[in-house]
Amino acid sequence: MDQFIILASIGSDLADTAKTTALKFGLDAPHFIAQCISFSIVAFALYKFAYKPILTVLEERRERIAESLANADKIKQELANAQTKAQEILNQASVQANKFIEEARQSAAKVLEQESQKAIATANDIVAKARQASEAELARMKTELRREVGRLVVAATAKVTGKILTTDDHQRLAEETNRQLAA
Repeated sequence: MDQFIILASIGSDLADTAKTTALKFGLDAPHFIAQCISFSIVAFALYKFAYKPILTVLEERRERIAESLANADKIKQELANAQTKAQEILNQASVQANKFIEEARQSAAKVLEQESQKAIATANDIVAKARQASEAELARMKTELRREVGRLVVAATAKVTGKILTTDDHQRLAEETNRQLAA
């Protein structure tokens, strides 16, 4: 119980001190209450029409910034993926190009070999045909030479013997000459 008395005495002392201080500073209760009401109205108006919209704008801006950062990270990731894919495509294209080049080289070598074989075959055909033509020409010339030699032998024999040879004599002498020339 003593505690209540002590607290009451302290409370009364505080109340007296507050009254004295209020009188020294010129505190007037009706004016103070009016100022409190005015301050409350101004504080409410500022909160309602200034502070709350500013907080809303700041929150929207914070959300846009966070969204922009998320988009920037997403774009960076997509760019990295695109660069990786582009590098893979370039590598694949390079491999395919090298493969095509090697195939083209092999094909060119094969075509060159085939064309060389064709050229050799054609050259051999030309040489064979030339040999055949020359052999045919040689055979024709030999035949012609035999005829001519046979005619000359018959003519020479006719002049040497001084008699006219019959067709059988001509043929017999030509055959003998041909046999001697063939041997």
